[in-house]
Amino acid sequence: MKKILITLFCLGVGWSWSQTGTLKGKVIDKQSEKPLESAQIALLNVQGFETTTDANGSFMLTGVPLGRQMLSVQALGYASVTLPNLEITAGKELILTIPLTEQLTTLNEVVVKNETSKGRALNKMATVSARQFTVEEVNRYAGGRSDVARLVANFAGVSAANDSRNDIVVRGNSPAGMLWRIEGVPVPSPNHFATLGTTGSPVSALNPNMLANSDFLTSAFPAEYGNAISGVFDLNFRKGNADRYEFMAGVGAYPGAEFVAEGPLGKKGGSFLVAARYGIAGYLGGAGTGAAIPNYNDVSFHLDFGKLASGSWSLFGIGGLSNINFLGKDATDDDLFSAKDSNQYVDSQFSVLGVSHKIYVGPQTFWKTTLAWATSGNRYEEERIYNFNTPNALNLPFTLNDNQDQRYTVSTFINSKVNKKTTLKAGILGEYFSLDYSLDDRNRQPDTNLDGYPDFNRIYLSKGNYQVIQPYAQLQYRFTNRLTLNAGIHGQYFSINEQSVVEPRAALTFAMNSRHSLNFGYGMHHQNVPAPILFQNSQVPGQPQQPNRHLDLVRSQHWVLGYDVKLAPQWRGKIELYYQAIDRAAVERSPSSYSSLTEGADFGYSTDKINLVSQGRGYNAGVEFTLEKFFSKGYHALITTSLFESKYRGSDGLWYNSPFNNRYVVNVLGGKEFKVGANQKNTLSFDGKVTTSGGRFYTPVDLVASQQAGYEITQDDKAYSLQYEAYFRLDLRVGYKFNSTKKKQSHLIYLEVQNVTDNNNIFISRYNRVTNQVNRVDQIGRFPDFGYRFQF
Repeated sequence: MKKILITLFCLGVGWSWSQTGTLKGKVIDKQSEKPLESAQIALLNVQGFETTTDANGSFMLTGVPLGRQMLSVQALGYASVTLPNLEITAGKELILTIPLTEQLTTLNEVVVKNETSKGRALNKMATVSARQFTVEEVNRYAGGRSDVARLVANFAGVSAANDSRNDIVVRGNSPAGMLWRIEGVPVPSPNHFATLGTTGSPVSALNPNMLANSDFLTSAFPAEYGNAISGVFDLNFRKGNADRYEFMAGVGAYPGAEFVAEGPLGKKGGSFLVAARYGIAGYLGGAGTGAAIPNYNDVSFHLDFGKLASGSWSLFGIGGLSNINFLGKDATDDDLFSAKDSNQYVDSQFSVLGVSHKIYVGPQTFWKTTLAWATSGNRYEEERIYNFNTPNALNLPFTLNDNQDQRYTVSTFINSKVNKKTTLKAGILGEYFSLDYSLDDRNRQPDTNLDGYPDFNRIYLSKGNYQVIQPYAQLQYRFTNRLTLNAGIHGQYFSINEQSVVEPRAALTFAMNSRHSLNFGYGMHHQNVPAPILFQNSQVPGQPQQPNRHLDLVRSQHWVLGYDVKLAPQWRGKIELYYQAIDRAAVERSPSSYSSLTEGADFGYSTDKINLVSQGRGYNAGVEFTLEKFFSKGYHALITTSLFESKYRGSDGLWYNSPFNNRYVVNVLGGKEFKVGANQKNTLSFDGKVTTSGGRFYTPVDLVASQQAGYEITQDDKAYSLQYEAYFRLDLRVGYKFNSTKKKQSHLIYLEVQNVTDNNNIFISRYNRVTNQVNRVDQIGRFPDFGYRFQF
């Protein structure tokens, strides 16, 4: 490895002396999304690079020196914007979409100049508990594994002290409370090895190379988002380069082998973007399980057909497949997923296909409609070896879980900029779900046929369909340049229980001056109980019953108070206080510690929770701190701290710790770049990340009862009364980027070591039926990650 790095460094020094790049994009009105003509574009740190936008709002600067550049954008009557630290490379043109906000002041008054901030969401209606993230961050931050879900774990309010899964835990909520959206429509969990009702997994199926800047929201989100109570991940696909063909080929430990192609499509300014990946992590020992090799691959695409007479049309999609076999002969006692006395076979798939249409129906009004189809499925088979390690060993089917669901979605809305002060957005989202769920299991089943083994019983079987309809309307009213109100109403109809709800949302932002701002937000949100709980069968003779179908939508109310301060030209600080009250959660009719709020952070759900009632409660409260140094002067930094409490109440009337109640999370990230090469156009970078958090609470195992039963039995009267020790992890990364002088090519190579200190972070303490003891299982230890990308 040392020789390879030295060779690449020398090549980079020799290739760096004369190459340039291209910077282009579009300038639009932030509220109406109309292109702005005659906006002035200029590089601030290099003389002679100026232009204006054309009638389509487009601009292009060619021959731009490589490296970090600063761009100024100005338009008459709009607040000007400065975009610092834009990275120009030889292998790929940089394409931007730059929104400008119209000023309310008259033209002879001074126009305020702002610098863009990733702390502000792209969605103009999202002003509290919202954060923009960039693809650059996914590829730059240490420990990210090219996974957008792991990236947002660095943000305040998010905890993910689990190396084996990318579940997003927002402010102590279950990850099942998350809403994933792609191109404006809800989608199932966009992950490999995902299971019914969950929103995370070991490996993401989202290719970062496909993504444009997107939004992550953690509470009190605008009225257009629904059927979620914890957070929203609103992802956008970028467009391909409409002027020239570009390609990227690479390999990395976690993303695997990957290839990206993009270029012009048709004669109307259209473009295509296609990306494919094949996973190799299992072959490198990064899967966290014995000799089992995870196989996963995915393909994504985005076709933009340009500006047609009928409007703008685009087609997008993702397809992912994954499978893994856990064989008992390969398992160890400290294996994260497998066991010596069982053979397990896992298959999963995830697909999304959508078409979008956008047309202007007035000077400042557009209508956008998206139709989408999505499907997800997983099949899990387990064969248990009874009388293990004896002459009477017998292999019997133990679990067969086969879940398939499809959803058909239509989203349509109208966005109108009424005037400088007022913007309206109203629409409706309709989802039609078709499901086919089945679970046969011996786990915790009686032996009614007296053959000495638990019966193989049907736990649930459900085929059918249901609908979720969500109308909404929201308004942004700018009283002044400093005071903005976002308010709206969201409705939701759930056909299973025929329940309709109306949810008010509001957020107020006040910029006290150019450095300080206050914001307040309130939102009411509802979400249905996870499908595996909702459609569970009762074990009664005759026709199977599903007594949980009547459960109400879980209700959550959010209150947020935030303060933002610009500490220096590229330094930002933020504090948010929040309180979330949850009611109508599912709990057992008889007194117990169970609540549906504890579900969703594993590969499956409880299979014995029937006859539930909507009488559970919970709350999350905390304070979050963010200190961020946006990239400038060769370095960046991000420090986030979350202090919180997460509790729930069961039907026994007692309050318990949520299993997601870490109580504190601290992230410290930073990086430094050094310009190298003859003309200082290549980059040597160092990045690091330190994460620590309180351990999760867990329910102690009743060892004697477990030994007698042969499976794990927990002390549910002491639910989540014990806490694992604190989590700690240090990741370090070094990268080298260089550009060819002869062709439009660039190269990036990086080496990363995750969990540098080889800290023994606990994964779980569980009953081991083979050893007949409670064993500790640790998470993945020190692991090297690497990657190489070639853009041309």
